[in-house]
Amino acid sequence: MPISKAEVIWFNGEFVPWDEAKIHVLSHVLHYGSSVFEGIRAYKTERGPAVLGLMPHVDRLFFSAKVIRMEIPYSKQEIAEAIKATIRRNRHEACYIRPLVFRGYDTLGVFPLNCPVETVIATWEWGAYLGAGALEQGVDVGVSSWRRMAPDTLMAMAKIGGQYVNSQLAVMEARARGLAEGIVLDVYGYVSEGSGENIFVVYDGIIYTPPLSASILGGITRRIVLQLAEDLGYPVREQNIPREMLYAADEVFFTGTAAEITPIRTIDGLPVGAGGRGPITKQLQDEFFAIIEGRKPDRHGWLTPVYE
Repeated sequence: MPISKAEVIWFNGEFVPWDEAKIHVLSHVLHYGSSVFEGIRAYKTERGPAVLGLMPHVDRLFFSAKVIRMEIPYSKQEIAEAIKATIRRNRHEACYIRPLVFRGYDTLGVFPLNCPVETVIATWEWGAYLGAGALEQGVDVGVSSWRRMAPDTLMAMAKIGGQYVNSQLAVMEARARGLAEGIVLDVYGYVSEGSGENIFVVYDGIIYTPPLSASILGGITRRIVLQLAEDLGYPVREQNIPREMLYAADEVFFTGTAAEITPIRTIDGLPVGAGGRGPITKQLQDEFFAIIEGRKPDRHGWLTPVYE
């Protein structure tokens, strides 16, 4: 989906016109993937735009930076306020938000610590990540030939730019097969996640999802769905999921900031359950959207109003 330009981007503490937010071609990040980032959404509510999971996303941004020894030159609160200010400046009612912290231009070599740390916040209007109708009709996916990183090679719990080459390979393979997305297994052959989404499996009334040890990113929307499932009285188990359980499942769905809660209708050409969105997936979707759109109370404090 093409990016819809906004007016400005927050760049190292200043608002810069969208087309002027540029870096040098010899910046460290372009050559070695030395960046951390977040994907966040603001939703339209009666009180104006509200950011979903603002502080959990900011906390994860700082954690990701910590593990690659990158010191963000702003406090968490300054980043949170800059996110809200960028949304206000761009006059969004709802939007996608991309904070990005990266190593810029100084020296060029694998050793990164001589390069300056730069910080960017961009916002733009963005629709359904996996295509129009995906939230209702579901998507067709396949198990990828690519595996997620093995333990002690890269850091799956951190959202590091260079690690997403693995995700690119998985989603390109899926699209070449005519599918919307790929499901990636971990190095031991257990279900891990999609290229940019966490995954849930409903089997015999129980909701399963891979544990953090299955080389997954600990998604903020994943955390929200775990809480919603508990609120609705469903048993949830975080455990290793064998590949064949995907084919036996009654329902399977992705979660993520971009994907929200997207049902999966087929996996490797086999229908999931009845081959459409299942009742538990729909119930979770209904509860999720009722809260984030302000039709039900924000009982867990997930939303941060942009205009306070």
